[in-house]
Amino acid sequence: MSTNNTLLLVEKCSHCISWYDIESGRRVHSVALPDFPHEFVTDRDNRHAWVGHYGVETSGHAGPGGHALLQIDIAAGKLVRTIDLSPFNRIHGLQMDEADRLYALSEEKAALVVLDHPATDEAPRRAVPSGGIKSHLFALTRDGQTAYCMNLLSHTVTRVKPWDPLAVPLACHPGQKPEGYCLSGDERTLYVSNRWSRSLTAIDTETMQVVRAAPSRDDPTRIYRWSDTCLVVTNYGERSLSIVDPATLAEIDHIPLQARAIALSFDFERGVAFVSQDDDRVGVFNMHARRFERYIATQREPDVSKVVRTAL
Repeated sequence: MSTNNTLLLVEKCSHCISWYDIESGRRVHSVALPDFPHEFVTDRDNRHAWVGHYGVETSGHAGPGGHALLQIDIAAGKLVRTIDLSPFNRIHGLQMDEADRLYALSEEKAALVVLDHPATDEAPRRAVPSGGIKSHLFALTRDGQTAYCMNLLSHTVTRVKPWDPLAVPLACHPGQKPEGYCLSGDERTLYVSNRWSRSLTAIDTETMQVVRAAPSRDDPTRIYRWSDTCLVVTNYGERSLSIVDPATLAEIDHIPLQARAIALSFDFERGVAFVSQDDDRVGVFNMHARRFERYIATQREPDVSKVVRTAL
C-alpha cells in the first residue's frame, strides 16, 4: 500500500493551503494564508512546506504584492511562522536543493534570495540579481549551484550562480515570454515554454544557446519532465495537454481538457499526474494510459500541488 496518501494543494483564490485525501478526494484540512499565495516547496522529509506570498492574483496584475515566506508544519497542519523577506516582494518561484536550502525569487526586485537554514533563518543569507526583468520562475540544479531564471518582460532566460557573488548572469533569448521550464535528468538541457511565441525550446546549459526549437499549441504555460523520453506541456490558451518528445520537441500525443490547466505535479509511484484546472478541480491523469481517471473537486483556483505522507 502506498504511504503517499495526501495531496498538498495551494488554492490561491481561496487564500489557503489544503490537504486532500487522494483516494477519496475529500478535503481533510485547510490553513488560511494571506491573500494570493502561489508557489510552495517542501523539504526532503516533507516536514515543512514554505509558501511564497505573491500577493496578487496573476503576473498580469499590478501592485507590490507580498514579501514573505509562510512556513507550514505539514503533519500538524499549522502555519508556524512568517519569514519577512522585505524589501524583496512579489515572491513567486521557489526551489529547494538537495541540502534543503531554500531559494526564493522576487519578481519585482528581480533577485534570487537564499535561506541556508529555512526552518530557523529569520531573513535571507544571500541574494543575487536575476539579470532579467519580471523574473517569475526558475529552475535549480540539484546541488543549488546554478539557477535559470524565466524573465517575463525581458524575454530572457538567465543563468545565475547563487553561491558565487562575482558571477555575472548569462542571458539567452529563447522566445517571447518564457515561463515554463524543466531540466533534463543530467541537467545539461533546459526545456522552456514560450507563451507569446507559441514555442518550445531546448537550451544547452553549458553554452546557454538554443539547440532545438519547435512550435507549440496556444499559450504553453508550463513544461514538466515525466521521464527522459517524455515531457508534458500545459497549453493554457486552448485547454489541453501535450505529450512531447524531448529529443525533438515534437508532440507525440494531445489531450483536450474541459478547462485550462494551471499547474501539474507527478506521483511517480502511482503513475499519475495531478492537473490543477481553473474550473476548481484537480484531474487525476494516468500517464501510461494517457487519460483522466477521475477528478477531485477543490476550492477556488487550485494551483501548485505535491503528494506527501501525512497522518492528517
